[in-house]
Amino acid sequence: MPKKQIMSTTADDHLAPMTISRRDFLRTGCLAIAGCAVTRPTYRFDAVVSLAAHDAAAGTPVFSSLGAALAAAPMTSARPWRIRITAGRWHEKTVIDKPSIHLIGDDRRASILSFDAAAGQHRPDGEAWGTAGCASLIVSAPDFAASNLTIENTFDYVGEITRPVPTLPPVGGNGAQGVALMLTGNADRSRIDQVDIHGHQDTLCVDAGRSRFSDCTISGSVDFIFGAGQCLIERCVALSRFRPGKERQGYVVAPSTSRDKEFGIVLRDCRLTREPQVPASSVALGRPWRHARKFTDGNYGDPDISSQAAFIDCWMDGHIDAHGWDEMRYPSRDGTRVAYDPLDARLFEYGSRGPGARASSARRVLSADQARRYTAANILAGWNGF
Repeated sequence: MPKKQIMSTTADDHLAPMTISRRDFLRTGCLAIAGCAVTRPTYRFDAVVSLAAHDAAAGTPVFSSLGAALAAAPMTSARPWRIRITAGRWHEKTVIDKPSIHLIGDDRRASILSFDAAAGQHRPDGEAWGTAGCASLIVSAPDFAASNLTIENTFDYVGEITRPVPTLPPVGGNGAQGVALMLTGNADRSRIDQVDIHGHQDTLCVDAGRSRFSDCTISGSVDFIFGAGQCLIERCVALSRFRPGKERQGYVVAPSTSRDKEFGIVLRDCRLTREPQVPASSVALGRPWRHARKFTDGNYGDPDISSQAAFIDCWMDGHIDAHGWDEMRYPSRDGTRVAYDPLDARLFEYGSRGPGARASSARRVLSADQARRYTAANILAGWNGF
């Protein structure tokens, strides 16, 4: 991996101000209507990422990079290992392969985990990063959590797609994929609260295990929420970004769910918004992704994939196309590329409202009884205490 570089400004406060979540609020057991003061949750931090040695409580080690703080974490822990992220743009490409790591920012918009790799760029060994390797933050261990910070991939996607001649090889399509956060490998029971996740193409990859995103903003253009995992996204903003010169501006989700899983990517009580330049009717809710897999008789689209996604009680701006869903092509066994028709996948909505919530035979609507299946307990089945 490339040598880590850090550009940071450090907060002056020595405590970790937090934005309280609904869950933490209820756990305080002290409601305003009872006349009690509401307090923010406090944490005992195991490490602090800061350039100021004094920027921590006595006895808490301070590290000048997230990578160094993670290196000090135990390989196993009976409780969450909490890392405080102070204000600054921490320019590192990071892999979290230890369980129960919790990242807690001082400031949602000022505590920033950032990198700028694209799929078609080269790793230090000369090979391309690929979509699976380009992410700014890769999580491959269970019980990860993040709150009150920003995770971003700042690769110049717009600059790349508007050049007369692309500079990147077409890895996975165009080489310009720039993942911000990837959940992969042994990742499971991932909990992300009040986090801004920014990118363009392939911003958020939820490819493994169960994950829950609450009160977040996720921005991007092409397939910017994608993967095979069981993912509940609730009370979040899905912000579609502008792609100059493109008639189809993008796709919100691209699930690649296994056929044996009832749920894939579910957005519930979310808002689908857009940058001002994004035209009306230019963005699809999504498209089903059947990625290639190596078999004994060749490399072709995995027949075990039956993509699943649903938008439940979401508000949609006018950038959402009335048709709703697009096809995506994949390599067949005979080497030709064939279309994965959205009607052959499991793509639904229920309770949609706003300018983009338009009736269409291509936009399949769940019945009320079917929609009642989309609970956190069902989507995240087997995850106790989610």
